[in-house]
Amino acid sequence: MNNPKPCLLSVRTNYPKFSVTERKIADYILQNPTKIIHSSINQLAEDLKVADSTVFRFCQRIGYKGYQAMKIALASEVVAPVKDIHEAVEEDDSLDTIASKVFRANMKTIEDTLTVFDEARLQQAVDMITGSRSVHFFGSGGSSVIALDAYHKLIRTGLNVSAVTDTHFQLMAASQLTEADCAVLISHSGSSKDILHILNIVKSSGVKTIAITNHAKSPLSAAVDTPLYTVSSETEYRSEALSSRIAQLSIIDVLYVNILIKLGPEGQKSLKKMREAITVKRI
Repeated sequence: MNNPKPCLLSVRTNYPKFSVTERKIADYILQNPTKIIHSSINQLAEDLKVADSTVFRFCQRIGYKGYQAMKIALASEVVAPVKDIHEAVEEDDSLDTIASKVFRANMKTIEDTLTVFDEARLQQAVDMITGSRSVHFFGSGGSSVIALDAYHKLIRTGLNVSAVTDTHFQLMAASQLTEADCAVLISHSGSSKDILHILNIVKSSGVKTIAITNHAKSPLSAAVDTPLYTVSSETEYRSEALSSRIAQLSIIDVLYVNILIKLGPEGQKSLKKMREAITVKRI
């Protein structure tokens, strides 16, 4: 069996599907990758107090033939990895070099996100949004900009959408939603207190929930109806949250296009009306 994803990425993205015992193994791998590549399957099983066969099945679950195959893949990621150009921004780099590295980092973020994209979850999100009375986008800090972009895109479809950035207004809006509505919560970490507070409010009212987040293992992704994941890496001059923004925007674009297609003639009619309305703003 060939695994198309890097080992650590595969562990993270499959995390929500793992059993309690599998999460125990996953946590150990994520926290001690270097130790894993120097341990036998017996040592790992003994450390975790599980059977060798449990570890073996876990390796197969994430796409490897066995423990040794997983170790080889893991070693290529954690032992003196080759620095790609997007990972090596230096203080004395030229403007042109930095520009190239930033563009390549964005490209890699989108490519990595595409590898974990789940068609079933996307379909669920599209159905939730198109089947709701109203759709509200919530984001805190940098994610509030993504929420506004989502509003900017989906207002073209004719759906009843909204997004506010003030945290007090967000709480007020969340308190008025019902089971007929949908809330899309955007948080890179999936552990923002503001967003989790909003999540608690809307969940108590039976609101349908979608998350756009980078971490499979987070309070947000575990609690919403449909999580959509991004993948990004942190470097010295570029945080994960900054890098993930481009992937979050891409997910919004994917939702928008699919929603517009599902709406058919009605969606095209709304788009045409919007375009006609804003022509007065052009010279």
